[in-house]
Amino acid sequence: MNDLNILIADDEPGMRLVMRKLVERAEGYRLAGEAEDGDQLIALYDEGHPQVVLMDVEMPGKTGIECARAIQDRDPRTVIVFATAHEEYMKSAFEVYAFDYLVKPFRVERALETLARIRDRLGGGVVEPVTEPVAPVAPVAPVAPVAPVAPVAPVSPAPAAVSVPGRIMLKHREGVSFLDLADIAMVMRENRATIVLMKDGARYTMSDGMAELDERLPDDRFFRTHKSYIVNLNLIESIQPYGRWTYVVKLKGLRDDALITHERFEALQKMFG
Repeated sequence: MNDLNILIADDEPGMRLVMRKLVERAEGYRLAGEAEDGDQLIALYDEGHPQVVLMDVEMPGKTGIECARAIQDRDPRTVIVFATAHEEYMKSAFEVYAFDYLVKPFRVERALETLARIRDRLGGGVVEPVTEPVAPVAPVAPVAPVAPVAPVAPVSPAPAAVSVPGRIMLKHREGVSFLDLADIAMVMRENRATIVLMKDGARYTMSDGMAELDERLPDDRFFRTHKSYIVNLNLIESIQPYGRWTYVVKLKGLRDDALITHERFEALQKMFG
């Protein structure tokens, strides 16, 4: 069983010492680094891609909430735990899907329980950093030149996109692909890019953002579970508890999971109720 890499951040040296001792006592963890402000935290995160981040909310530079948003845009699977003396930030922690919220001075046993739950949920395995592989696109044959034609009267502009039942045209880094909707497993944010994941594991790095794809994908087949995930409703296999405010969505035949918030989970229950 591989240890999970955990990054800690707090502007108070004494609190960072408490966090270090906590990591030393927690089974299945390795300290990946420590930061004293938000900017340093993001730099260390980009360098090491830890699976877990334990941090304060109020820090110089970027706040903990701002860091959480930046981390989620890189990899929403990263587990975030806040440790702060201020209970009023709990609503903001909910909005960035923190796994847990520890109020200082917290009991060591309470924090160890949180780390143990994270280790159990992640299975003790190391999540490899995403390298953004892109599915190959078949080469397009060159088009023969066309002889010029006489000008014609102007006509109304054609629509920007044509909807074809069961299919969608997507622009990505390697060109354009026409995909069957049934073969799209989910759409997610990774490494500050939008990824379309297919049932066979192929990945497309899109030029469109999550909001644009959410509008184009039909509501009767796809569901926005989280700000970083859209899933194919026909491929949902199970939903399991994850953090304090989130759940994990397991998809048929896929190693990759999605996250769903408590609010969206309730909406999903109504759809199938």
